Amino acid sequence: MDKLDDTDRMDRAEKGTVRGALSIVRKDLFTPAPQPMPPMGGPRLLRWLPHLAVAAVAVFAANWGTEDISMRPVGMVHAALLVLGLRRPVPAWWLSMAMLPVFSLHSPFGPYVGWAWAVHAGLLFLIALRNRPRVIGETVLLSTALLLGLQLSGDGIGPWRFIVIVLVMFALVEAIAIGVRRTGEVRTRLAEQESALAQERAHRTVLEERARIARELHDVVAHHMSVISIQADAAPYRVADPPEELVTALADIRAGALEGLTELRSLLGVLRSGDHPGGNTPEAPQPTLERLDDLLAGVRTAGLDVTVLISGTRRPLPEVVELSAYRIVQEALSNTLRHAPGATARVELTYAHAALHLRVLNGPGRQVAQSSPGAGHGVLGMRERAAMLGGEFSAGTTPDGGYAVTALLPVPAAPAARTDKERTA
Repeated sequence: MDKLDDTDRMDRAEKGTVRGALSIVRKDLFTPAPQPMPPMGGPRLLRWLPHLAVAAVAVFAANWGTEDISMRPVGMVHAALLVLGLRRPVPAWWLSMAMLPVFSLHSPFGPYVGWAWAVHAGLLFLIALRNRPRVIGETVLLSTALLLGLQLSGDGIGPWRFIVIVLVMFALVEAIAIGVRRTGEVRTRLAEQESALAQERAHRTVLEERARIARELHDVVAHHMSVISIQADAAPYRVADPPEELVTALADIRAGALEGLTELRSLLGVLRSGDHPGGNTPEAPQPTLERLDDLLAGVRTAGLDVTVLISGTRRPLPEVVELSAYRIVQEALSNTLRHAPGATARVELTYAHAALHLRVLNGPGRQVAQSSPGAGHGVLGMRERAAMLGGEFSAGTTPDGGYAVTALLPVPAAPAARTDKERTA
């Protein structure tokens, strides 16, 4: 009894294995879904070249392969399966499998036998381009079984040399199809990697731009907020017996400006870290030394007595030099307003042949400086601007208790020479 039970279990297991294999084959080879061959990548005129090549082979086989058989339309229908295979390769392969015994075993179709197996190999090629390796193996195995079965039945298809040629043809078309498919997969992966690299470069560019914007935010907004704070603080002393409401309002303005500086400093830290995701930050203004007079007028309005001394021949400089010089002067004067109220200041600009010498001096303050929560990155920002140009920067107190900011900004001579030539031309 035990032996019989073991035998029954083995039989059921074998039946289950066979049933499972047949189920897989049915799922792979009896699918109604179309599998259109996609156009080739590259120039637009060449995108449909593979489709045209397959159609040309079908026309060639239908025309020259069937001219010596009596039932020519049947052969032409078989050759046309290549065109059907461009969209539904598996059904076209099944139709070819059904027609091959007719061509191979009936003498009227003898001249077309070689063409028939070549067309069948083309259908295997189209299947291999768009299906998994398991489906490829199943179709090649069934095609080989049909070929050998027809050869061993009756008088056979022909000499065994013909069978070997057909099998080699099967192997070649499958190898070529797998190679083409692998090449396409490699190109797809490379395209994905290039897209990822492009996104990474774009992300890095955004982070670098945010760092520049962070410096511009500090230089521009902190300066104006400091001026607002100082003007609001000094305004009550310019009016005799100002109303209490006005003093209170101006105090509120100064408190709001200082609070804005605090919030600006927090945002500035986030932007400098480069960790703030998403969004596009608007570009900061790009002033030049042509706006230096406007800057000096603004700080004079805020109560700073400032003079300017320009030596050498004043001329347009590269935009990055002009911007850096303007920002350094702006930051130095802002620091004077903030840390040395009531002091006098002097801006010195010296235009040399290959450099711009910049110096901002201020004397000791005549009033007690108020605490400024917005301070912190001013000197560092000026130093970074000079270092970005390959220049020199120094800042420190003077013997009389004042403060001096000195910068040497190189001016490239080559661009100016090229510009002169272009103007002459």
